[in-house]
Amino acid sequence: MSTLNNLKLVATKRPGALPQIVQRRNRLIAKIWEQTELAKAQQEGKSFSRTKYRSVKDVETGERRNVEVQKRVRAWWFTAENGKLCLQVRYGAKVLELAKGKTGIEVGATDNLIPTLDALKAAVAAGELDAVLEAISATMRSGFAAN
Repeated sequence: MSTLNNLKLVATKRPGALPQIVQRRNRLIAKIWEQTELAKAQQEGKSFSRTKYRSVKDVETGERRNVEVQKRVRAWWFTAENGKLCLQVRYGAKVLELAKGKTGIEVGATDNLIPTLDALKAAVAAGELDAVLEAISATMRSGFAAN
């Protein structure tokens, strides 16, 4: 019992589910991580693709099994008309409007891409894009509404 006396015991209850906004933040942070890994791979001259598992039914036996497949990650950045690198943040298929009428971040050179993505991840974790995420989620949900 002396080992338990050294631990800090508290009365707590596990939450049932995360709030919607926290789930959206986590989803966007995961996508920003993918973009960071893609940028690192491109700087090293390698390719990056995320692996995921897909359930496939075997034709002969009728048995379902999980197969590891490669998921292509598309870059959020592009070279603008002025020759500088620009970054657009995507949530699903939609481009986020970061400020009124502004959907892109001018990065400049490829050396600034990873620090920009890290700063963007910190902003999402701090909740700076919560209003934008809520608005884009509302428009996406309205597309599924019954007519």
